[in-house]
Amino acid sequence: MLRISRLTDYATVILASLAGGGLASAADIADRTRIGLPTVSKLLKQLQHAGLVRSVRGAHGGYQLTRRTAEINAADIIDAVEGPVALTECATGAGQCGIQATCQVGHGWQRISIAIRGALTGVSLDELVRRDAQFAPPELQRAQAARWQPLVRGGKPGPA
Repeated sequence: MLRISRLTDYATVILASLAGGGLASAADIADRTRIGLPTVSKLLKQLQHAGLVRSVRGAHGGYQLTRRTAEINAADIIDAVEGPVALTECATGAGQCGIQATCQVGHGWQRISIAIRGALTGVSLDELVRRDAQFAPPELQRAQAARWQPLVRGGKPGPA
């Protein structure tokens, strides 16, 4: 199963909590997100190192995004926490795999990694934060539409 780590998920939640602008302390973020303060502090350091957040010192300091939410994408977040997205060793770059010289499928996995990277780059933090139906995948949109039933006279759902 292809899956992001819990820390990457938490990092996305932290960034989303900063999406409103302004400064927030690590403790404020931990309270808002219900993620433990040690985890929030650790992730803020990683996000700062990756250039996604900056810290402001002082009594009224805290953390804030370095870019608009539309300029931060899912690949940026994954890269900050987990490193570059790559499905196989050979997808990380030449010379990373011991059987690269004889492998016949490496180029295929590299193509898939590039496609996934493109998809992740195409989804901004702004889109991740929004709850608009237009950003839901088509399967989810169809499932939601199938559950919707118009009301008929008497306030009861009509036939599906």
